[in-house]
Amino acid sequence: MSNIKVIIMDVDGTLTNSKKVVTKKTKNALIKAQEEGSILILASGRPTSGLLDLAKELKMNENNGLLVAFNGSKVIDCETNEVLFNETMSIEEGQAVLEHMKKFDVKPMIDKDDYMYVNDVFNNEINYKGSPFNIIQYEARGGKFKLCEKDDLAAFADYPLNKILTAGEPEYLKSHYKEMMEPFKDTLSCMFTADFYFEFTAKGIDKAKALDSVLIPRGYKKEEMIAFGDGHNDASMVNYAGIGVAMANAVDDLKAIADEITLSNEEDGIAHTLSKYIKGIDIYFYVIWSLPRKDKNKYPPYHFEECDLYLIKLS
Repeated sequence: MSNIKVIIMDVDGTLTNSKKVVTKKTKNALIKAQEEGSILILASGRPTSGLLDLAKELKMNENNGLLVAFNGSKVIDCETNEVLFNETMSIEEGQAVLEHMKKFDVKPMIDKDDYMYVNDVFNNEINYKGSPFNIIQYEARGGKFKLCEKDDLAAFADYPLNKILTAGEPEYLKSHYKEMMEPFKDTLSCMFTADFYFEFTAKGIDKAKALDSVLIPRGYKKEEMIAFGDGHNDASMVNYAGIGVAMANAVDDLKAIADEITLSNEEDGIAHTLSKYIKGIDIYFYVIWSLPRKDKNKYPPYHFEECDLYLIKLS
């Protein structure tokens, strides 16, 4: 077994399945890992408020867990709520991005305290995979925010922002993201975090920088870390950790740099990989085994007439 002390996970598409829940198998594996002495870190593009319930569900608030929010611009200690790292855009940078976004068919979103601010709460849908998708509701609910309208976000944002999120239809973003980022490509971090999300953070901000800023001073080594991800914004931490793991559902660019590729987020990929590295995490497969009544003690059975059925657990 490997000496894994830090388990770092993206959330959407990695830790949670398509229903946005952590399966029982993955949850149990992560709780067991903490019992064996590892700490958990959720590293996501989500705001801090969108990570707290997951942290509590995984008992991270009882086991020195950390939250890396806004794609690395903020780090919170789950137990104390202490802010360990926080790097924002300047007020002028944030306002410039929001002003520039007025030229594009995108939906900018910013947050402050308990609120997420948008231009129009009723202009809330994009066409995604052939169906209407209420992207503003999706983001507000995921971040546990109340919604508020501001006609001019650029004029409103007179405070430093951790992140500016823009949402749009995937084909549109793919065609226009270079124009969107052009004025800021040398001064800010600009990236896709989903095919319908393109966002802006302070220059140099990514998940690896946040992790390095907090973990190394605490005495952790890269070779003691394992990181799981599925998206482009996970590349820095998958590269950073001693063991970088891409989910089966990850983008091809991430798979190309990962040390391993595990099962998908629908198949408990995190639990599957951790079972190889951490003592006490067992993944089982169940098969129906048919044994002839007159040869119950023979293994394997040689014929199948008049059989009894048994459920056999194989590790």
